[in-house]
Amino acid sequence: MKKRPEEPGINMTPMIDVVFQLIIFFVTTADMQQKAIDESIKLALAPHAKPVEVRDPREIVIEVDKDGKISIARTYMSPDYLLTLMKKTVADQGQTIPVVIRADGDTHHEAVRAVMDTCTKAGLWKVKFAAVKEKAG
Repeated sequence: MKKRPEEPGINMTPMIDVVFQLIIFFVTTADMQQKAIDESIKLALAPHAKPVEVRDPREIVIEVDKDGKISIARTYMSPDYLLTLMKKTVADQGQTIPVVIRADGDTHHEAVRAVMDTCTKAGLWKVKFAAVKEKAG
């Protein structure tokens, strides 16, 4: 009797390896984004605000705590250093980089305005504010 040739199979091992690597990448990336945000900042309430539909991946998040201290990705800086950093960003990326200011609800307006003025001096004009639409239960 003649033997039938074996049907060719698909080797799934490389595909499974790639899927696991993608899962690890996305879990790690999501965790890093969460760690960059200071949870001690309690955002102001804005019940009539429109939620952001699509986030720009180039977005810079500047945080201002209740004492008026400025930080980006939990790195505190002076207003002068923020200006230098924003000017370099404009020189490298252009003026269309969006900025989100996450200010604590108890922050004095002068501290928030100083960050806004710094962005304006650097040439950034896409400035938004982070707020909470409704109180958490």
